[in-house]
Amino acid sequence: MALAMARPWKHPKTGIYWFRKRVPDELRARLGKTEEKQSLGTRDPAEAKIKQLEVLAAVEVRWANLKAGPRTLSEREAHEFARSAHDRWLARYRDNPSQQPWPVELGTKLFPAPLKLWDELAPIDLTTLDTEGSKIRELEAWCMREVDADLAVRGLQIDDAGRLTYAKAIAAAILRASLTLAEMANGYAGPTAADAVINGAPVPIRASAQAPVSFDDLVKGWAAEKKPAAKTLYAWKAVVEKLKKSIGHDDAARLTPDDMLRWKASLIEAEFKPKTIRDANLVPIRAILQWAVDNRKLPSNPAERVTMDVKSKAAGSRRSYTEVEAKTVLAAAAKETDAVKRWVPFLCAYSGARVAEICQLRFEDIVEIDGIWCFKIDPQAGSIKTAGSERAVPLHPALIEAKFLDFVRKVKKGPLFADLPADRFGSRGGNGTKVLGRWVRNLGLTDERLAPNHSWRHRLKTLGRRHGLAPDIVDAITGHQRKTVADTYGEFPMEALHRELSKIPTLKLS
Repeated sequence: MALAMARPWKHPKTGIYWFRKRVPDELRARLGKTEEKQSLGTRDPAEAKIKQLEVLAAVEVRWANLKAGPRTLSEREAHEFARSAHDRWLARYRDNPSQQPWPVELGTKLFPAPLKLWDELAPIDLTTLDTEGSKIRELEAWCMREVDADLAVRGLQIDDAGRLTYAKAIAAAILRASLTLAEMANGYAGPTAADAVINGAPVPIRASAQAPVSFDDLVKGWAAEKKPAAKTLYAWKAVVEKLKKSIGHDDAARLTPDDMLRWKASLIEAEFKPKTIRDANLVPIRAILQWAVDNRKLPSNPAERVTMDVKSKAAGSRRSYTEVEAKTVLAAAAKETDAVKRWVPFLCAYSGARVAEICQLRFEDIVEIDGIWCFKIDPQAGSIKTAGSERAVPLHPALIEAKFLDFVRKVKKGPLFADLPADRFGSRGGNGTKVLGRWVRNLGLTDERLAPNHSWRHRLKTLGRRHGLAPDIVDAITGHQRKTVADTYGEFPMEALHRELSKIPTLKLS
């Protein structure tokens, strides 16, 4: 039986909570099991939730590494991984720093030349070795064993060159910790000699040996160049704040792939939908960090390979309005006195335009071009999705017949839907979407695959195929991006747009 979303499982006999999670199909053979199980060691449900999150993060990291397959390891990654060895060593001997056993005087002599891999060596008591060469060899072997143990925990498959790189980083990390402990043994509690020089070159303590780089500065730089819509910037700032809260600091230079995987695991644990995790959380962070890399603010993008599998479900895909549903909505709209409910559904139905584009139309956007009445999607009226969204769309004969132009003439100037309040970003589309969404649902159209507003765009595409409209002209009408270089050649005369759009028959509402 498939397990539900991973959460603490209470053993029915002992009352102790356990971590349980189904192993992905592609990893079952490699791991030799179908389920990951681990005792959380507590009967307290609140404590179990905290431990569950920690275990889940570690498991997700290990699985992601296993899925990635064999690879090498950069020096930056090796030093980042070795931070945990440094911290463990420091914590182990912090109370009695003079008792730490690492021979500092030999620390700088490890790995001076290409290393033979000493996997065959069993643990040896360093005190029994009387020659410097033997002690160095054993210290190197100990580092290699630490590397292999940690790689097994992480699920990483690293080649021999990468293992050696990691072993050197482990040696450097332990030496830094030992130097710190030596100073602590003399009562010094401030900055230490952790910035040691190994083999004649400084070794960074962490991947972010550079100056701190605040997430806020990255967002400002990204926004200044990309100029996103106000709503997008607001949403992405909120995601960055969420990540900062999760990792506990504002230094993007300290962010690691493991931090990202732990954050992803916390979102999974909080039961966000996979698509929300991928599109609303991981994508913004990855994009901002990639901008930082491209502009030499960061050396690498720790979110680059952190993804979220989203399985498409046929039952959950967006669909068009059917003929019956379209008639239901437009018949109800024809009886409305509220301008938004009366005209926005009609304009969307016969143009495939976005609701936000329609809600921000102004009197001056209704124009006559080459003798054909049209409405213009103009960025001066409000934010538009892409540069290709700016366009002029002919009024379908159904809109002329419904006396839309009479409504426009009564407005005389300014926004056509002035009674619809703008949201915090200055857009009427956000509130229009909510108003129309509730209204359509109250008409009895409750299928979740039907988007009360966006399904009109799907419908126009469907009708374009059904009635033989030229595909490139349909794209020009709806404001979809051109698919080929050839599509960008030439113009789209209004008479051609009107000719094709008029092929779509007017719905008979009575």
